[in-house]
Amino acid sequence: MEGARILWDRRADETLKSETYKCGSPPAPRKASNLERKLTTSKATMNTKRDLEKEGERMVKEEGYGTIQENRIIPLWSLTVWLVVMNTTMFNVALPSVISEFDLSPTAGSWIVSGYSIVFALSTITFSRLSDFIPIGRLLFTGVIILGIASIIGYFSNSFEFVLISRMVQAMGAGAVPGLGMVLATRYIPISRRGRAMSLISSAASLGFGLGPVIGGGITQLLGWNFLFIVTGLVLLLLPVFKVYLPVEQKREGSFDFVGALLTGGGVTSLLLYLSSFSWYLLVLSVLFFGTLVFYSKKKEDPFIRVSLFKNTLYVSLLIIGLIAFMTHFALLFVMPVMLSNLFGKEPATIGFVIFPGAMLSALAAIYVGRWIDRFGNLPVMRTGLVALLLSVVLFSLFATKAFYLTAIFYMFTSIGFSSLTSSLANENSRILSEDEVGSGMGMLQLVQFFGGALGVAVAGLLIEGQQGIALEAIYRNVFIVYTILVVISIVIYRVKIKRNVSLELE
Repeated sequence: MEGARILWDRRADETLKSETYKCGSPPAPRKASNLERKLTTSKATMNTKRDLEKEGERMVKEEGYGTIQENRIIPLWSLTVWLVVMNTTMFNVALPSVISEFDLSPTAGSWIVSGYSIVFALSTITFSRLSDFIPIGRLLFTGVIILGIASIIGYFSNSFEFVLISRMVQAMGAGAVPGLGMVLATRYIPISRRGRAMSLISSAASLGFGLGPVIGGGITQLLGWNFLFIVTGLVLLLLPVFKVYLPVEQKREGSFDFVGALLTGGGVTSLLLYLSSFSWYLLVLSVLFFGTLVFYSKKKEDPFIRVSLFKNTLYVSLLIIGLIAFMTHFALLFVMPVMLSNLFGKEPATIGFVIFPGAMLSALAAIYVGRWIDRFGNLPVMRTGLVALLLSVVLFSLFATKAFYLTAIFYMFTSIGFSSLTSSLANENSRILSEDEVGSGMGMLQLVQFFGGALGVAVAGLLIEGQQGIALEAIYRNVFIVYTILVVISIVIYRVKIKRNVSLELE
């Protein structure tokens, strides 16, 4: 039956091409494989479904075409993404407890979160890049084992240094999960069903971001912050199931660009450090790292960062929209608890329940967003996500400081917009990237997005600090207005660059 399904997928792809051309999202041209050529020549003589099944099964055996049980592996992967991404925001609400226990300054304590984000972003693109020549299963097992060991060490940590090291090592392993999930979906799931898979993975990440403060606050209050490490360590229990359903791949020829990886890590880290300290030497250092990276990558045959990707204006436009989406979502997740606490005097448990409906809506939206992508194409869903995100920040700007319960309502629009955007962006990127660009391209998308999350929090914090001395309502309203402007910019990019580029493809 696997052969029949592959065969029908090919026919579904042909139908989807005509559908997506109508909605402005044509599939990327690619060279037909031997299997596809044989299918094309054989279609004229096949008139029944039974003939298709037999012929498909014969060709699968002959060609060794790889498949996955996507109805099992994608939900399993989404569960893993949820646990891993939730670990990013769970510690936000635990920071006051950790700072108090170890007598830390707020700046030192913030490294538990910001340090994790930096390493996580770099690890994501590293694992995605490695997937070009190392089997996905081997990389996933390596990452999850690293994450599990770090979680056990973190649970027994009795000093700030051990907590920080545990979080950094956690991030090294956790980065394997989101990026490799996108690569797996791109590599093994046909375009006719890929939107649903991308949506499920992206929405699991969105749910993790939203539920992190809720679950983190409850566990910290009832059991203590150490138990947050145990929650993330549960991913180890999923390894036997992954062993059953992951595809068996052969190692391919290739080499890893360690110099490019170090230059990328140095540039990203120094830039984020500059945003938190405004030390000009860090900005200069970041420019030097990135400048050297560009010069080095142009000379390297197979670089860590493919500079050629940035010549694709459609790809760059998608990166910018993803950056703004993550900046906005992370900024709201940062500002909402601060506003609810300082302006309305709400306790952590109440704040968690205010955020909870939006987080749950994100999970429910995954069921429909994927179907909409598969039926209507990426661009209509992307446009819907942008409109929903714009509506949410406008409502936050106008009414969020009037009553605390309005935050719960407005964040629902944020969740729908963010889920729609991340899913359609990932699927559109998988469409426009060639096979040899998937690892680097999808990894870069993840790097830019998680960097955007850290950047969004940093900018929001700076905006709040820079307005000390004025009314709290005005402070938060001004922050929301800034992010409203950013979302408007992303909509302009969508209309001017993405829609125009796709129209040129159609011509």
